[in-house]
Amino acid sequence: MKPLRLHFVTIHAMPSAQAVPLAAAFLTAYLTGRPDPKPEITVSSSERFLGDDQDALCREILTATPDLVAFPVYLWNRRECCVLAQRLCREKPDLLLLAGGPEATADPARLLTEAPFDLLVTGEGELTLAELTERLSSGSTLDDLPGTARLIDGSVALIPRPAIDDLAILPSPYLSGLLDRHIAQGMVWQLSRGCSFACDFCYDGMGDRRVRRYPLERLEAELDYLAARGASQIFALDSTFNTDKKRAKTLLRLIRDKAPDIHFHFEVRHELLDREQAELFADLTCSLQIGLQSADPAVAGGVGRKFNRDEFAAKVMLLNESGATFGFDLIYGLPGDSLTTFREGLDFALSLYPNHMDIFPLSVLPGTRLASRATEQGLTSLPEPPYTLLASPTFPAADMERARCLGAACDIFYSRGKAVAWFNAVVRGLKMRPVALLEQFGDWLSAKVGGEIDEARFEDLEILKLQQEFLTDLFTEKKQQKLLPAALDCAAYHYHYGVALMAVPPQPPTDRELDRLNLLELPLQRASSVSLATFNYEILDLLESGEPDLAWITKHLSACGSWAAIYPARGEVCTESLIKPYYRLLEELDGLRSAGQVASSLAIRPDDAEEFLAFAVAEGIVTGPVLV
Repeated sequence: MKPLRLHFVTIHAMPSAQAVPLAAAFLTAYLTGRPDPKPEITVSSSERFLGDDQDALCREILTATPDLVAFPVYLWNRRECCVLAQRLCREKPDLLLLAGGPEATADPARLLTEAPFDLLVTGEGELTLAELTERLSSGSTLDDLPGTARLIDGSVALIPRPAIDDLAILPSPYLSGLLDRHIAQGMVWQLSRGCSFACDFCYDGMGDRRVRRYPLERLEAELDYLAARGASQIFALDSTFNTDKKRAKTLLRLIRDKAPDIHFHFEVRHELLDREQAELFADLTCSLQIGLQSADPAVAGGVGRKFNRDEFAAKVMLLNESGATFGFDLIYGLPGDSLTTFREGLDFALSLYPNHMDIFPLSVLPGTRLASRATEQGLTSLPEPPYTLLASPTFPAADMERARCLGAACDIFYSRGKAVAWFNAVVRGLKMRPVALLEQFGDWLSAKVGGEIDEARFEDLEILKLQQEFLTDLFTEKKQQKLLPAALDCAAYHYHYGVALMAVPPQPPTDRELDRLNLLELPLQRASSVSLATFNYEILDLLESGEPDLAWITKHLSACGSWAAIYPARGEVCTESLIKPYYRLLEELDGLRSAGQVASSLAIRPDDAEEFLAFAVAEGIVTGPVLV
């Protein structure tokens, strides 16, 4: 058999913890790690992001002198993959060009006409690509190769291949070391393939709707491997993690025992949640994503989903009671949806205290049942990725734009603004509907910045300042200025809490080490993980009052003002209320002057300063070069 050189090209949407070449890694692991006879094959790869220099990428590919180049094609990179394939075809006409991935499987006919791909790999690629390389190496024809699509005499010849029954035959790309350089920034961890549900707008559940899972022993080994190599966060790639409740609970216990410090992300079905699951999720550092999609039973039913508001609320309440972190997906523009039903659905969703909302317009994805009846349902969408709905009989274009603005306002004010703990308190205090407040914020922000609003334009601290300015205007307009100080305190505290939650604290000295230090002589400084904030109310009283109630706070607490340090320590976020001189001391510590000089300039007695600094150093509030 003739040796072959295969080169994978993965183009990610953007730098992120999910920018992992998973398809290329799984295919490489199978091609190079299977025990059965195979041709001698050399595998190389390239990774890029949208907008990167294609000249450089093309040179890199050709420098590898491949016999075939394979592209995993997704909605976000389809155009760039096609352009690159056209260029490679011009540069080296005898190069065999392959494409796989969701776009190749869902829309083979159009993809083959858009770019000079010699062949598409449809469905799962491991067995197909292995057989393809064997045939190429031996000089056999590819015409009848299962799992492929080709253009023959202008027509698409599509030959299906059954899904892989036993995923245990696939070598692990994680344990093979193929993804090691990505682990520290985050990892996508494939737990299963397939989806047992059949939502009309989604491609995951197409085919035979079987869910196939990797053996638990393999997953345990992979978890050990990822934890030992310092994974910061892991996205569990499983369309419905909790479909098999027993297995899900076993995995959650494994994660709790083996990787308690890694942040996990899971997709779950609300109807399959129970109290034990909720408590297990709450025991982890994790967030859940729940596909609400539509809170209107008729709209949900029209795309193959069942929805009961009371059941949904009861299941989500289990998460709230346990303290688990969760968010919702919400789609606008589904058949039968309207701006009115979307607004009502968003009101309902926000009433359940999600940590964040991900709001999307409908995409009419090729290969889905929805796409097959789009014309008869009057759906007008972009013909190219991302296939966004432009209008429908019940959701005209102007309403789609209004929904987009509402979604952007929710992204900025609620999700990015860390408003989950206080948003409903503000809504109740102003006697407004959640959507009405967000729409007013969107209009206010659009007028302020001029033009379209997009959460990507703003830094987190900038969003806090926008929230504070908007709330001031809104409470004044509603003649509720007396409630404003409490609202501003809640917004400020939860911003600083969120910053501290994500910060890495310094390692404080031991008690013995601390006893040997003369802190007043050292050039100390406030740790970068610490936020300093001032409040209208005593912050500890505000926190002890429970769920924010602006009217209760205004009536029962004194607006005496307070100064606080908010910081991570011992695995939690701590809030220390300070007297003003100590607050000023923390502000002034600059790592240049000695702590004693700073204390003296603030008229703080040396004994008092030393006692406070000993506490602050032990807590990780204050650090310095001698302490690190």
